[in-house]
Amino acid sequence: MAQEWENTMEPEEDTQKNKYLTFVLGKEEYGIEIKHVIEIVGMQSITKIPELPDYMKGIINLRGKIIPVIDVRLRFMKDVKEYNDRTCIIVIQIRDVSVGLIVDNVAEVLSISQEDIVPPPQLISSYHQKYIKGIGKVGSTVKLVLDCDKLLSDEEVYSLSEVS
Repeated sequence: MAQEWENTMEPEEDTQKNKYLTFVLGKEEYGIEIKHVIEIVGMQSITKIPELPDYMKGIINLRGKIIPVIDVRLRFMKDVKEYNDRTCIIVIQIRDVSVGLIVDNVAEVLSISQEDIVPPPQLISSYHQKYIKGIGKVGSTVKLVLDCDKLLSDEEVYSLSEVS
């Protein structure tokens, strides 16, 4: 009898499917699959660690957990911008490591269906294209959908897991 019950159960709906947290860097809007997002926090005091690349700003202590933080602007080779009251840290999970992403500001959570996400055009340099999973079409705007697993190399993830 129990066997029959299991077979008739409806599969649980994935409430995170096709949901993206969008954020702004300069004039561009980016999206991260919501399943990677742990939380969003305001800017905090960052402890610098010697000999890290410029985009790796250091670490923060978030309720007793050490979180490495990277400045997405610098990772994407954009101009340096002074942090302000809109600047925040999106804490995400990348291959079992929590990482904070410093962004200009968080926009909103959007639903973008898979049909509305197209591959990035070939004109984007291969360096930048490795971070971009696709282009999300939302009304008359576009959101650059990031591939969280490619934001950091395997070596960077390993070294960050040693820090946290």
